[in-house]
Amino acid sequence: MNRVVHPIEQESFRRLRARLDTSRFPPLTRAVVERVVHSAADLDYAADLLMDEDDLVRAHAALHAGAPVVVDVEMVAAGITRRETVCRLRDAEAGPGLTRSARAIRLAYQQVGPGALWVIGNAPTALEELLTLDASPALVIGLPVGFVGATESKAALRESGLPAVSNVSEKGGSAVAAAALNALLYHPASASEEKQ
Repeated sequence: MNRVVHPIEQESFRRLRARLDTSRFPPLTRAVVERVVHSAADLDYAADLLMDEDDLVRAHAALHAGAPVVVDVEMVAAGITRRETVCRLRDAEAGPGLTRSARAIRLAYQQVGPGALWVIGNAPTALEELLTLDASPALVIGLPVGFVGATESKAALRESGLPAVSNVSEKGGSAVAAAALNALLYHPASASEEKQ
């Protein structure tokens, strides 16, 4: 089913592309960059985001084949418009050495197992906990926001070698994390087949 794009969104992307040349990016990277920039009205994300096109191609295929999508908070889930998500934050309680967000990641992993797409836009401790698990993710969208732990957790994600979308600054948040996943959802399923 094709997504109907509202005229306001069409005009917004036209203006974005008039101000930012994204033609140098490969297709899925371009889709993620544009949707994140659009979600935050922040052109600096084009230079701040880090990802690998081949990782995105594999994640795109997994997503369109029905791989589970796990989010760290309900605000991320609310922004993902075309897919059910798993969020276990309401079920989690903080414990010795673990925040609620970290505990929720453990609960989600117990529920979905390996091969999921993980979308973390709020809690650095959620991303840190994910990195301790043997989650074998299809992709980790690691865009937690904040001045404490955010840049460190994103650096650890990049160093892990896992397929990922991250950024180098403190910026991030639920809206941009959801936008990165939506970019893959909205991109035609045939896009991943062309590259394989």
